[in-house]
Amino acid sequence: MGSLLYAIAIILVIIWAIGFFAYSAGGIIHILLVIAIISILLRLIRGNNAV
Repeated sequence: MGSLLYAIAIILVIIWAIGFFAYSAGGIIHILLVIAIISILLRLIRGNNAV
């Protein structure tokens, strides 16, 4: 489950980067970025104990 969240977070960051430069998705892109950062932080905080 942890690796799935990490993968989703990476995908969201990539989507955010594309949307940030394209200016096509508006405010939703920033919400995706916040979700991705929270997912990455949770992964880092849990460390290798997350299965």
